[in-house]
Amino acid sequence: MRSRIAGVVLAGGRSSRMAGPDKAFLPLAGKPLIAHALERLAPGVEAIAVSANIEPQRFSAFGRPVIGDILAGQRGPLAGIHAGLAWAASAGFDRLVTAATDTPFFPRDLVARLAATGNPGRIALAASHNRPHPVFGLWPTTLADAMAAFLDEPGNHSVSGFCRSHPVDIVDFAVQKHNGQQIDPFFNINTPGDLATAERLIAEQAR
Repeated sequence: MRSRIAGVVLAGGRSSRMAGPDKAFLPLAGKPLIAHALERLAPGVEAIAVSANIEPQRFSAFGRPVIGDILAGQRGPLAGIHAGLAWAASAGFDRLVTAATDTPFFPRDLVARLAATGNPGRIALAASHNRPHPVFGLWPTTLADAMAAFLDEPGNHSVSGFCRSHPVDIVDFAVQKHNGQQIDPFFNINTPGDLATAERLIAEQAR
């Protein structure tokens, strides 16, 4: 039987180095970063939600469910993945794919490539330059309880740390060539300079 896959965009990151709004709402090419992530991820999944711990109404324009962390405390993206797993499992999905809101060029075939590993009982993580990107992963929803137990242990907030204790398949994505430059598809926006680079890349692609 074919696995059912849901998606979650992790939108909990603060833009502390941007001196601006929450990172999800930083404008890029006339629309917020969260819109770019949703548009890339949505075609590959049956349902999609946003993981965030700010007022849900701020995302109302996107028409997607907003999931807050289930576990108390600031526990980072792993807590967002856990909340997504619980949401997906309750809706009858077997697996959940996650993506970060600040990575506007992640591959459009992310879900298909991760699912093609062929083992629905294992975690599949995206990588580039042989470096894994743990928040870009495909997760069995059956891991929700194990993830909650891991997060309950003092100091256990790391996505990579959780993955080290479970079987993982790594899927490497090639860098993209653009005007003679090599662009990592998982290039993420952390600084005003990164945002300016993303604006330039989008403008050049539109020519």
